[in-house]
Parts: sequence; C-alpha cells; structure tokens
Amino acid sequence: MTETFQQFGFKSFINEALKEINFKQPTAVQEKLIPVIMEGKSVVGQSQTGSGKTHTFLLPLLNELDPEVHEVQAVITTPSRELAYQIHEAAKQIVRKSTKTISLANYVGGTDKQRQVEKLQHRQPQLVIGTPGRIVDLMNEQALDIHKAHSLVVDEADMTLDLGFLKEVDTIASALPQDLQMLVFSATIPEKLKPFLKKYMQAPVIEEIKSKTVISPTIDNWLLSTKGKARNDLILKLLTLGQPYLALIFTNTKTRADELTDYLRAQGLRVAKVHGGILPRQRKRIMREIQNLEYQFVVATDLAARGIDIEGVSHIINDEIPEDLEFFIHRVGRTGRNGMKGIAITLYDPNDDTKISELEEMGIKFKPKALKNGEIVDSYDRDRRQKRHIKKEKLDVGLVGLVKKERKKRKPGYRKKIKRAIRNKEQQDRKIARRQEKRSKYRDSK
Repeated sequence: MTETFQQFGFKSFINEALKEINFKQPTAVQEKLIPVIMEGKSVVGQSQTGSGKTHTFLLPLLNELDPEVHEVQAVITTPSRELAYQIHEAAKQIVRKSTKTISLANYVGGTDKQRQVEKLQHRQPQLVIGTPGRIVDLMNEQALDIHKAHSLVVDEADMTLDLGFLKEVDTIASALPQDLQMLVFSATIPEKLKPFLKKYMQAPVIEEIKSKTVISPTIDNWLLSTKGKARNDLILKLLTLGQPYLALIFTNTKTRADELTDYLRAQGLRVAKVHGGILPRQRKRIMREIQNLEYQFVVATDLAARGIDIEGVSHIINDEIPEDLEFFIHRVGRTGRNGMKGIAITLYDPNDDTKISELEEMGIKFKPKALKNGEIVDSYDRDRRQKRHIKKEKLDVGLVGLVKKERKKRKPGYRKKIKRAIRNKEQQDRKIARRQEKRSKYRDSK
C-alpha cells in the first residue's frame, strides 16, 4: 500500500497546504523521520540534496506550534541567507491555511537589524528561521527571547561547520532548555561536528538515507570535452541549442561567474548572476526574480548548489569541476527533481581526468558526448585507449611450461625465477637476431 502524508496525523491546515502544493507521497527521509520527530526525539538525519529534508522537520514543528502561546517555540538555523528565505517561504505557504495566526520571523544578515529589534519589543515570533550570526545578534541585544523554545533545527550542518558558524549555533543551543529537541540535518557528518552533537544530543535517532543512485536516475549526466575550444563559446552554443526551460551554469569562482555573465549578456542573453560578492538585498531580489521565471539563464557559484531550491531547472552546466567533489552532487541535484527529467553537462579537458575518475569511483556515471555540426552526439569514452584490448605476444612454449610448473610448486621466489627466465629468453632471442642480421649483411656484400 502506498504511503501518504495522511498517515502522520497532521492538523487539517497542514494537510490542506500539502494538497495545494501537490505533495502526495512522503520521500524516504520524511517517511522515516517525521514520526520520530513527532514523538519529540532528537534526530540526526543524513541524506542527499533534494531528498525532502526541509519538510521533514518543518511539518512536525508547525504541527506542534501553539498559536495561543506568543513566545518562541522553535528555532531553525541555516548557513546561508538564501536557504533561510527558502525555508521561510515554505513555512508561510503552510501556515496560510491555518485559521489561527501563526507568527513566523526570518532573521538574516544584511537586513535592517534595528527595525527587527523594535518589532521584537512588541511581540515575539513563534517560529524563528535565520542565519546563526543574526539570531545571536538579536539575542545579545536582549530583543529575541528563545530560552523557552523546545526545538532547535540545525539545517545543512556540514556547511554550517565549513563556513565557521558552529560557534554561533553553540551559543544559540546553550540558551535553550535542558530537554531540548535538536534536529540536525546534513548531507555528510564530518568528524569535527561530532563533539557538538554529543554536547547537546542524548541518544539521538541517527538515520542515514542512502539513495539508490548517487544522482537521480531522472538526470542525463553528460561529459563533454572542450578539445581546445573556448569555453565561453561552447557554453553559449549549449544554452542556445536546446532552448532550456531554466539553465543553471556553475563556476568555481566569483571572478569567473562575472566574466561568463558579461560574455553571455553581450551575446544578447538575459542572465542572472548569484554569488557571495553580490549584496544581500540584491541577491534576495535576484532569487525572487529567478523563482518568478524572469530569467532563463543563471550563472552561479556553489552558493546556489547547497540548499537553494530553484524550481524548474531543466539544465545544469558545469563550467568547471568543483574542487570539492561533493559539490558536484549538489550542483547536479538542482535538476531532475520531483520525478522531472533533467540534463547535466560537465565540460572537461585532459587535466580533469583525475577528478573525473574520482567522481566515477563515487558511483557517478557519465555519458560521453560531443558537439558536432550544431548537434550533441554520442562520443567515445575519454579513456578508450586504456580500455582497448592489447594483444600480447605469446610466451615461448618452454616458458609457459616453466610458469605452470612453478605455480604448482609455489616455492618462495618463484615469481623472480619466472621473470629471470623470461629476461634470459629475451636476451637469447636478441643475440640470435643479431647473428642472423650479420649473416644477412655478409651474404649481401658478396
């Protein structure tokens, strides 16, 4: 029997909201962890990008909020402003269906802190979503009071650690009650994160949801050799070839993102740009415009690869392979979501062979492609020469006998003995060849 969200016993407004966004069946992580969270247990949920982590913690939290109690009841921290905006929008969509007002607040850096302080003096939100730094700032201002909150979510915990925000999350957690329910979600659980988890989590339920494939089977994962072609020209052809619904082009640096955006715009394309060097307010506006489909093409750094859910991405292009290969999975995972088809194209040159081999060892499979006469066609494996069967000269009959004999004996040094015998045989063959060559020359001189 197929499971549905009805099995969780959510309040009617949540079920109504899920129906509106066409959420019918829970994902693997939702099915396993929502019941555990609703029991009030702490959780460490490890699953890949696009697995449905956000609603895994958001739905049970919203279900438990008491609209009659006007104090902070739950806190959600995220490592990026964009992810905080995304979770806030998802929460707003659900609480809109509630007949009773549920107060949400989104606190991130780059916004008007003084205005937030003034609003907090009149009323505390029931659910706080934000970046760790801004939440701590508001706590230090004696404006935000979270000491009665019963739940804390640390979303994208590995990224929180990587970006150096764990100290602020520690400050937030230490201000909460002893019987705190902590929910930690992450694609990976690094060793450096474990002391923090032990400090605040008593016997948590640890669940790793392994996907059947590293990347979704709905994604065509192509590998395209640049073969000395200019990358800018190649990307332009790829973007204008298939008329993508929404294409996301990833670069490794802000400088490269700027350069590629300028080039594409000069060719007449309407291109959005997302990276850490853009002012927060401007980034928020750009993300809203992307969500409203005002752009067909988006150039971004890995800021957009983690946690930002841009709907309708049909194509991913990797201008370069990321230095941190885990980001490759996050990048490609922006397309092929919710059962939709997607295409991921990775550009490479011979210097990338090692990285590609490492990605293949991680279980990622590529389809080799080439751009010919304005069409993308099947190509050869880049390492076809290594795979080609090379016929070896047959060993001398006597040597074959020696190998079989020595294998049976299996005495110490038998390998060396065989090598020595082969070497001696080769020397003898060379001597015979030289003698025959001398005799031939002698006959010819006569």
